[in-house]
Amino acid sequence: IILSSLMDSQLHTPMYFFLRNLSFLDMCFTTSIIPQMLVNLWGPEKTITSVGCVVQLYMYMWFGSIESLLLTVMSYDRFTAICKPLHYSVIMNPHLCLKMIVMVWSISLANSVLLCTLTVTLPRCGNNLLDHFLCELPAMIKIACVDTTTVEMSVFALGIVIVLTPLILIVISYGYIAKAVLRMTSRVGQHKAVNTCGSHLTVVTMFYGPIIYLYLQPGNSASKERGKFFTLFYTIVTPSLNPPIYTLRNKDMKNALKKLIGINVKSTKIRKFLK
Repeated sequence: IILSSLMDSQLHTPMYFFLRNLSFLDMCFTTSIIPQMLVNLWGPEKTITSVGCVVQLYMYMWFGSIESLLLTVMSYDRFTAICKPLHYSVIMNPHLCLKMIVMVWSISLANSVLLCTLTVTLPRCGNNLLDHFLCELPAMIKIACVDTTTVEMSVFALGIVIVLTPLILIVISYGYIAKAVLRMTSRVGQHKAVNTCGSHLTVVTMFYGPIIYLYLQPGNSASKERGKFFTLFYTIVTPSLNPPIYTLRNKDMKNALKKLIGINVKSTKIRKFLK
């Protein structure tokens, strides 16, 4: 997605700029988790160093927060494109898009540093057995040997800011989008809008559902087994499915991918001919 949208000049738009960021984020998200997770699942020693666990926790929280805010920015982009098409290029100018991305990454970093620092500084009294396949925030809090009410409420409060508030903004955006689509007289325009927004809504549902279950329960009451399943779903399954979800019903992206594949095939043939 990143290469094909960069190489096709028709895809140099805010929508694909944000999609490139999401694709890059998904790669970072999965690569920060999968290698160590595979070692723990199938390796003889299911261990991780203290430093490695802390780094994984910080990265995991940072990338997760970014995705939450980035999906909100993408919904605003869709709202502007469908509800204010004549002003779209003026509102969603390159400077604003870049500023929004910088803000998303910065706010997410601050959230990660605050929550993770509160968590890793909790005393554990020698308890280093983590009942999880990765160093995740709720699992780390549960092995502390002191009262964690303050930390749990901090997680809940920041969860409202980073998860629930963006989700509410997405719902509001799509409320206006639905009204605009129903008012359209062109069937082609309606179909295109539904396809574009449908992909984004699918990703939003797959991402926010597990997150709300895990992080927006006061007292950290999510069950262990369900928590593991939902963590696996939004850290591995959702990022892996994002590329096909955004490309299967997008003709422009399909054409760009075909061009990219065609260029690679031609370059391979030229190399063989030269040899």
